[in-house]
Amino acid sequence: MVAESIYINRPTEHMITTAKAWWAFSRPHTIIGSFFSITALYTISCAILAGSPTGTYAFMQQHANDYLLTLLSALACNVFIVGLNQWQDIEVDRINKPWLPLAAGTISLLQAKLAVWMSLFISLGTAFLLGWSFFLLILLINLIGAAYSLPPLKLKRHHLPAAIAIVTVRGLLVNLGMAAHFTQQISGSWHIPDAVWPLALFVVGFSFGIAWFKDIPDTAGDAQFAFKTLAVSMSRNTALWLGVAVVSISYLLVAASPLVLHMPVQTAFFSLSHVVLCVVFIARASRLSLNNETAIKSFYMFFWLLFFLEYIIYPVSFLL
Repeated sequence: MVAESIYINRPTEHMITTAKAWWAFSRPHTIIGSFFSITALYTISCAILAGSPTGTYAFMQQHANDYLLTLLSALACNVFIVGLNQWQDIEVDRINKPWLPLAAGTISLLQAKLAVWMSLFISLGTAFLLGWSFFLLILLINLIGAAYSLPPLKLKRHHLPAAIAIVTVRGLLVNLGMAAHFTQQISGSWHIPDAVWPLALFVVGFSFGIAWFKDIPDTAGDAQFAFKTLAVSMSRNTALWLGVAVVSISYLLVAASPLVLHMPVQTAFFSLSHVVLCVVFIARASRLSLNNETAIKSFYMFFWLLFFLEYIIYPVSFLL
């Protein structure tokens, strides 16, 4: 009986270990961020076109297939970009992020390459099913993601091109492009709702924060491999506080946006929630010790939590 139990458990343990390795390879915080952003933009587009919570739910059910195909394409695109980045940066990751599957050897390079190319195929193939305009949007996002990691451009080697690439994808193409895509799928015509622009502006600022904060704990490996990130070129402190300034301004601008634009949101909830999160963010940053690697990584994950919350607060404000 004991031998049978061991025989049964070993395959199960292997499956769990393998699943954890592939989940880590997908860079979960980016996958979760993409899920929230696509879902939020779908909800916002339905809410604006429907004009009422009841109509919103009806639209969301009616066009659920479009949403699911869009989500699949976006998540596959996400895996292609982060997987390609790990494939290209195995050596530097062995210093900066030795727990990542490729750097740790829990996933082979051949397996990673197959996953990357399969993700690209799924991303583009699914996008093609939704029309040429969406296909071109996903193609452009994939191309920028490739340019971020691949020579000769390898945009991530220099902090400004790296930041612009992240801002372009996360801030502009995802928010404006996906909103226009969902509007076209629902109404039959391309249109970027006015209420989406403050969200895009906010995520532009937030994406600069992502670009600068993510490199703060990686200065050792980045310096060794001549990656001129902001934290390496200037200092960790500069990268932190420049990001804090940009993100704080973004919070305040989006909090004020219902006063300037006609936005069908619950204004008090919308504006107050952004002000509160801004204060919490600044307070957390002010307590951060840049000599504590664990604290830096914890702060970066907290920053992504704020990213997730934005894509919850924004659509909820339309449904209240």
